[in-house]
Amino acid sequence: MTEKKERLETISQIIRTEKIRNQEELLKRLEANGYSVTQATLSRDIKQLKIARVHNGNDTYVYRTTDMDNSAAVTPPLEQGFGLEFSGILAVIKTRPGYAMGIASDIDAGAPPEILATVAGDDTILVIPREGYSRDNVAQAIARFIP
Repeated sequence: MTEKKERLETISQIIRTEKIRNQEELLKRLEANGYSVTQATLSRDIKQLKIARVHNGNDTYVYRTTDMDNSAAVTPPLEQGFGLEFSGILAVIKTRPGYAMGIASDIDAGAPPEILATVAGDDTILVIPREGYSRDNVAQAIARFIP
């Protein structure tokens, strides 16, 4: 196995098992695992692995791989302050006050193929899906971004 492939697997493992908030933390974890890389190399690795920073529901952002399974969280409980509802093909996400813009930004930055765009207010996000995707496809795409 090549060093790059091993490094990418190590990065994926770190992201899946730890709460990494920024590239500096990830660089330190990689160094602890015997890898010495530049910030530019790490940025390319993050892009290649399709890792995004997402809101974790505790006023912080953490790195997550886009393939992490969140299918159980398609419709989060309202007691957590989040809800998902559809009107036709449009999805509406209810969030806690002040969270909508950050979550919408994460969705847009993560660029899931199912979602064309988002429009955010203070506690509500309008999700505009692309043509040809079902509500279930869109709900699963959204679930990756909702804590």
